[in-house]
This record gives sequence, C-alpha cells and structure tokens, in this order.
Amino acid sequence: MKKIVYGLFFGDSITYGEYDSVFGGWVDILKRYALQKFHEGNGDELILFNLGIGGETTEGLLKRMPVELSARNSADGNLVFLSYGANDLAIKEGIQVVEPEKFKNNIIAAVQQAKQFSNDIYLVSILPVSQKIDGVVVGSGKLRTNREVVAYNEILKDIAAEYSLGYIDFYAALFDDKEVLLSADGVHPNEKGYGMMAEIAIPVIEKYL
Repeated sequence: MKKIVYGLFFGDSITYGEYDSVFGGWVDILKRYALQKFHEGNGDELILFNLGIGGETTEGLLKRMPVELSARNSADGNLVFLSYGANDLAIKEGIQVVEPEKFKNNIIAAVQQAKQFSNDIYLVSILPVSQKIDGVVVGSGKLRTNREVVAYNEILKDIAAEYSLGYIDFYAALFDDKEVLLSADGVHPNEKGYGMMAEIAIPVIEKYL
C-alpha cells in the first residue's frame, strides 16, 4: 500500500519563490516534480507545502510552527525543511534583526518542535548576496554582508551536525556564479538560480518518492 508523505517547507520569500515569474521558485519546481513522479506510478505520494512568508525571521517561525505542523501532519510521515537567516542577519538602523545567539536558539527550538512530527529534518543554507549590495543599505533599509551570511551558515551547519539533520548547501553551489544567478535586487535568485536550487534539492526528495 502506498504511503502519503508530507513535505513542509518553512522559510521566507526565497522559499516562497519571489521574483521568479517563470517557475514560481525552487519549492514549486519540487512540487511539480513530485506530482509528476506520482502520476507516473513511481513509489509513494509526496505532497509538498510551500510555507514561505516574505520577510519572515526565526521569531515568526516559532510563533506559527506548532499550528502549521499540526494542520499538516501525515500519519505516514513528514519531512520538514527550515530555510531561514537572510532576514535574521540583516542590519536595520544599526541593529541586527536577530542576533547570532538568538538565531541559534530559535533554530534549535524549531528543530525540537519539528522532531515531534518528523524524523526527517533539513536545514537550508542562506544564499550569498550580490557584490553590488554586500555591505550596502538597500531601499528596504536593510544591510546584508556575505561575511554575516557565512557566520550564520556556520551556525546552521553546527546545529545540523549536532542534531543529525540534513543540510542543503545552496550557498556553496551558487556563490561562484551569484552575479548571474541572483535577481536585480541582489538577494533573491532569478529563474536560473531557483532552477539550480531545485536541481540540488531533487535528490533529497527522491528518497521519499
């Protein structure tokens, strides 16, 4: 008998797929891929939920996570993806939105919540920012640096290792070609960038199809 597994993608506007008018972002590409595989009659059904909210930090995640997890809980199992940090690390009016130690504690708390529903939890790296906005205050009033991106990614890697979680390293994959793979705002991927992210993530979800 085939199983129905849910995949829950928590994150910000990059999870949501902002600025991708072609594919709808990397999570939506994965949704279509999983559906296609199911219709081909291969294996179990994997239903993916895009729970990305633009501008969200780990503070917002902790507030809504219990409700979201309870509402989408498959008896056959759940996958949980946590994709945060791009908004947490931003500096606005001289203050970091969510400081590193708080970010670390928030991610650990989120992992502990997710563990009540899932044994398959993945942390997703923060993307690099374009050279043109690295250290620059942009129109939203936020300032981001690749130095901070690396520091926050190290926190995610350490947590993944400590709690035996999966880690999806989009940062390393996109860094060298970031000027080509990021959109004009220098933060969000363009359709090429989102497509590459999906290619990297497909082998992860393949295990559950």
